[in-house]
Amino acid sequence: MAELKTRPNDKSVTEFLESLDNEKRKADAFILLDLFERVTQRSAVMWGDSIVGFGSYEYTNSMGTYTWLMTGFAPRKQNSTLYVMQGFKDYAEDLKRLGKVKTAKSCLYITHLSKIDLNELETFLTKVVADMEAKYSCQ
Repeated sequence: MAELKTRPNDKSVTEFLESLDNEKRKADAFILLDLFERVTQRSAVMWGDSIVGFGSYEYTNSMGTYTWLMTGFAPRKQNSTLYVMQGFKDYAEDLKRLGKVKTAKSCLYITHLSKIDLNELETFLTKVVADMEAKYSCQ
């Protein structure tokens, strides 16, 4: 079985977020940290060098069985990337209510939190976490 390169580690989430150069991205990241901890009821863990993850689950594909983060975010130069592992097929209406966002397979891209409705984001993430917990045995 192949090993995933991105795995949880003992690096400090706070130190990582404090190291961000872009002050707006840093402020957004700390807001997301509080929001994800509240919604998931889990502590933040660094996955690799730049992903802040919450919880984990096991999934199986043709290559084997793997452990991956249940949800999380990564503050990137262009945007904040939020990870919605189940994708967005069932969340079209929720996405409309969020505000200015873009999506790719399992990534929700937000340029600045000021461009979205944070209450709607909390509602959306609550649904995402509940759906993951219903489908998988999340830790």
